[in-house]
Amino acid sequence: MDAVDKLFDGKGWIAVYGAGYVGLALMAVYLRKGLKVIGVDIDPSKLEEIKQGAQNVIEEKIKEAVRMGVEENRLLLTTDGVRASADSIVKVVTVPVYLDWITKDVNYDSWIAAMKDIGEGLKEGDLVIIESSVPPGSTEYKAKPVLEEASRLIAGRDFYLAYSPERVYIGRAVEDIEERYPKVVSGIGEKSLELASKLYEKIARKGVIRVSRPMTAEFEKLAEGVYRDVNIALANELALAAMNLGVDFYEAREAANTQPYSHIHFPGPGVGGYCIPIYPYYLVNSLLERKHVMKLTITGRQINENMPLTIINLLENYRRKIGIPQSSKVALLGVAFRGNVDDTRLSPTHDILGLLKARGYQEIIVHDPYVKHDPILENLHIPLTGSLREALENAEIILILTRHSQYKNLTTTNIKEITGRENPLIIDTTTYIKNNGNYKNIITLGKPHNL
Repeated sequence: MDAVDKLFDGKGWIAVYGAGYVGLALMAVYLRKGLKVIGVDIDPSKLEEIKQGAQNVIEEKIKEAVRMGVEENRLLLTTDGVRASADSIVKVVTVPVYLDWITKDVNYDSWIAAMKDIGEGLKEGDLVIIESSVPPGSTEYKAKPVLEEASRLIAGRDFYLAYSPERVYIGRAVEDIEERYPKVVSGIGEKSLELASKLYEKIARKGVIRVSRPMTAEFEKLAEGVYRDVNIALANELALAAMNLGVDFYEAREAANTQPYSHIHFPGPGVGGYCIPIYPYYLVNSLLERKHVMKLTITGRQINENMPLTIINLLENYRRKIGIPQSSKVALLGVAFRGNVDDTRLSPTHDILGLLKARGYQEIIVHDPYVKHDPILENLHIPLTGSLREALENAEIILILTRHSQYKNLTTTNIKEITGRENPLIIDTTTYIKNNGNYKNIITLGKPHNL
């Protein structure tokens, strides 16, 4: 009986390393399949939050699975990665490889530390699966030697090592894993590939796509992110071009996308989250070592990283034109990097706030219906509120930066009434705000305007 058979027969545990968004979603999926799960993380407060029912998680399926796992004693939580490895027969790694956002240097420290812990507890017949998004070659040339040295076992012979990239959209992760996407699977040797495929075929309704080697699967995952990043950059460039020409980008986009080979994305104030902005640099850095320059990928990154400055320049130009003083209250709607989630990692809103501060704006407030705490806002001493009224009252400059569903109900008339101001400047990067009174002081990214 192999490790996967034992797992589904209730004779072994599966350990998930990393209790972030992806790791917690995987724990939930395994619990929903009746498996016994060990959640591993170096942050005890994160584990305590999970133990208490993961109340801060938006996705109800995750909360329900965690509650069930705790009640049935099928979910153990620990900071001891070596013990978790010794007590489990399958180990799944979601610990991230970090990127220094200033230098763009890759930092493997946390990821390698997890591999060392796993290796020290590794036993013959165990299966290790890496789901972290990583630079190409990481499984074969970084994880494998660390695991082998720590365990004194050989991958593909004594234990089994596979790479299968996570493919989840925050807010619907359980559904993505179980229903929406096939699992891309690779392995060190045929047996590793076979075992990892066997596991995921029991999890993913869309089945498994087997690829020839881990580097191919690593590259595939990064290619997905680069595709999104470059296409968002194109949408941003087209939206700004349309504004310059006095054309409605969204009307043109809708018409263009009726052509089956046109898939123009939505523009926005930038690209956030710890995925799409990061993956291009994993590839770019790896290829630069081989003296190959990914010109389009780099250009796409530059466009998207410049969008916060573009938004600030729009604000400054039209604030001066209208005559609104810089001392006015500025309200930013949305700090999460994407609509209807609470994740603020690398949010463009942070860059916009930094630019506002650098240009001398003092009275700033941020609203978000999902985010309760944000360390960057706290460091900048900028208040965060869940009350839209509190954010908008007396504001003369309003920026809508995140596509939260709550903002879809806002109109220019609503905003004017709540602010109590006659002619506030509204800058909408989401196209959510309805101009129901032919209001002139609104700038919508990608739309012509009368200012």
